[in-house]
Amino acid sequence: MEQRYAVAALAALAQDTRLSVFRLLMKAGPEGVAAGVIGRQLDVPAATLSFHLKELNHAGLVNSRQDGRFLYYTADFERMAALMSFLTNNCCQGMPQECLTVVETALGRCSAPTAPKRKRKDRA
Repeated sequence: MEQRYAVAALAALAQDTRLSVFRLLMKAGPEGVAAGVIGRQLDVPAATLSFHLKELNHAGLVNSRQDGRFLYYTADFERMAALMSFLTNNCCQGMPQECLTVVETALGRCSAPTAPKRKRKDRA
């Protein structure tokens, strides 16, 4: 992730309502949540919610899809994982795997399952 994208994502999350919306979407998982439900759960007026969802979308943190008359929003788990990796890439005195393992494990609990990685055979 380029630094400018990380800055945009962090700026979008640095606001109470947007952070609450994003956390709600992260909790909801890949199914997402209808905009009206988000507004009711967080007690945010529709016009205000629309503004905050637009900001999160421009930062690449949420995606939307139309289903009939309803607009559903989902967190972009790949983008969030990229942001977490960007933030922890230089940690742990040159051993980022120490931090990244914790982050990947935490994110793995809420993202769609993927095929297991094959182990490389060491060659002598």
